[in-house]
Amino acid sequence: MSKDVMIPYRIFKFLLGGIYKWYYRPTFIGVENIPKEGPLIFVGNHKHIMDQNGPILCNKRPIHYMAKKEYFDDKKVAWFFKMSGCIAVDRSKKDPIAKEKALKVLENGNCLGLFPEGTRNKTEAFLLPFKYGAVSLAHKTNATLVPFAVTGDYVFHGDNLTYRFGKPFKAQDDLEKTNKYLYRQIGNLMRTSLKEEEKRKKAKKKQK
Repeated sequence: MSKDVMIPYRIFKFLLGGIYKWYYRPTFIGVENIPKEGPLIFVGNHKHIMDQNGPILCNKRPIHYMAKKEYFDDKKVAWFFKMSGCIAVDRSKKDPIAKEKALKVLENGNCLGLFPEGTRNKTEAFLLPFKYGAVSLAHKTNATLVPFAVTGDYVFHGDNLTYRFGKPFKAQDDLEKTNKYLYRQIGNLMRTSLKEEEKRKKAKKKQK
């Protein structure tokens, strides 16, 4: 990340990160699983526009997120996404420019953030099918994949928003097998958080 982006990124993280934690009161689990060095790809489920904030707040290193180019076409918010180190992606077609930028991030030993569902899940499905971008980039650069799951609600002073990080792993030569494994890992992390939340709710009811 260049210096002209690094400075605003750290300022945004310090100021907005503090507000974010105060407003949503998120819980972070499994942070010890995040490697402290080497190229990383944070890969999680996508339910809300704020999902990327969990890995950013749990990781001292800057994360370049892949974001739809529509954000960059909107002058009202384009400056923010550019200053946050995001990479614009044209989701209507294969985007070689975005792919090249993502490869450079990883080849330089830095962090990338991706949502393999491709868009926010607004359906009744537990998880949308995963695209192959994350595992493909990981395989080409020998980057480590860090799965994470977001569960709970984005509400003011909520008590169940949870970011759970799983064990990191490398992509195998068989990308289909790796993608299925990634899908299972994120699904399992989600289910673990949801089960724990259900237990917590039952315990609260008993106390009443």
